Amino acid sequence: MPVPAPQPESDDSKLRLRFWLALLKASKHVEVEIRDRLRREFDTTLPRFDVMAMLWKSETGLKMSELSSELMVSNGNVTGIVDRLVKDGLVVRVAIKGDRRASLVRLTSRGREAFSAMAAAHETWVARLLAELDDQDLARTLAVLDRVRG
Repeated sequence: MPVPAPQPESDDSKLRLRFWLALLKASKHVEVEIRDRLRREFDTTLPRFDVMAMLWKSETGLKMSELSSELMVSNGNVTGIVDRLVKDGLVVRVAIKGDRRASLVRLTSRGREAFSAMAAAHETWVARLLAELDDQDLARTLAVLDRVRG
């Protein structure tokens, strides 16, 4: 059976497609800048930063499964990153009493210091990258994005 030909798009759907592509391009632009600055200024990667950010929020630590769930990546991806962070002395694995298969991952004091410096720089970079937007632009865009997610 032949596949029906796509129907001509309406102006509304084309505008929505343009919005989606612009959103992706803007996001990619900011991400590329952040990745580059993390590499140059802190000799780290965005995935390492993201793992440390999640651990920063939880002083007691997170199980690997919680960490991968929060970051929406596979356990395998998180394991490699955590292994390197452990090797660098930025995080530790702590055994969980009563569960020999699982451990908590948490930032060391050195990791907390390192992340604190990265987070402050990250906030400044994002503020500068989005400096052209005034408070009204930001509030309106946040409202639109909330509606998209909702």
